[in-house]
Amino acid sequence: MITQWEILLRLVLAVAAGGLIGLEREIHGRAAGFRTHILVCLGSTLVMLLSIYGFPQAAVHWSRFDPARLAAQVVSGIGFLGAGTILREGLSIRGLTTAASLWVVAGIGLAIGSGFYLAAVFATALAVLTLVNKLEQYLIPHEERFLRLHIADRPGQVAAIATHLGQRRVNIRSMKLDTTDDGECYMEMRVECPYSVRVERIMEELSGLPEVKEISLL
Repeated sequence: MITQWEILLRLVLAVAAGGLIGLEREIHGRAAGFRTHILVCLGSTLVMLLSIYGFPQAAVHWSRFDPARLAAQVVSGIGFLGAGTILREGLSIRGLTTAASLWVVAGIGLAIGSGFYLAAVFATALAVLTLVNKLEQYLIPHEERFLRLHIADRPGQVAAIATHLGQRRVNIRSMKLDTTDDGECYMEMRVECPYSVRVERIMEELSGLPEVKEISLL
């Protein structure tokens, strides 16, 4: 039977693991930050402890006692929190990484609750390294450039340009639109191009679109 001190240790470890991952999300101003990750990890740890040690008499009398039943509900139930962090902002989607981090934190909590400390520690370390270092920048190098476009001031023009860039695997990191009184529209974009795609080629393709009147590098 588990002791009270070991229960306390597991709960404290859950707070530390969830807080460490949530701190990175909090620094970046995400909707699910420090406290949310702590609560998710702490709650999943508590559910796992309850599932394993909360029904000792039932474990004796039930021939098919399954301590993973409650844990399975955590894995499926964490989806409602993840869905709440995914937001659409203009042409981009935000919150997918935060939703994934919540799912990982729930798994870490279950591992801590079941006493699988080694996996919990390694998973926490790997999750923090993944969030902080942004490994995709090293695995798939990108070149950052700034573009200025003079486009037609008509509905749907920005969407057409963004769709074309997306097809060429060019990421739009930021965008600024200025419309003059005489109906002219100017757009400044910070984009990331894969090294396999030349920005000059992208500019040639954009200049061929009917929406684009002029394009230049900043």
